[in-house]
Amino acid sequence: MLYVIIGEDRPNSLSARMDARPAHLERIQALVNEGRLIIGGPMPAIDSENPGEDGFQGSVIIAEFASLEDAETWAFSDPYQLEGIFETLSVRPFKQVLP
Repeated sequence: MLYVIIGEDRPNSLSARMDARPAHLERIQALVNEGRLIIGGPMPAIDSENPGEDGFQGSVIIAEFASLEDAETWAFSDPYQLEGIFETLSVRPFKQVLP
């Protein structure tokens, strides 16, 4: 089943986010390699693809996991969560209708 993972960054976390980014992307690449990632990416803090020093307000991932528990275990083990970048993190079942 698909799950949507939404992490919302704590204020002033851009530097920590950039430090943790390589480890975060390594985990995401594993989902890609396994054919389980539907979409993923950051949410800029401003209306720009390159927000610069304004940074990001969080991240969204939609991926396939065997269960909600597996999705939660994966999400709560992410470097952005472990390093305290995410202020909140939610994992919810997702049903893709389109496309």
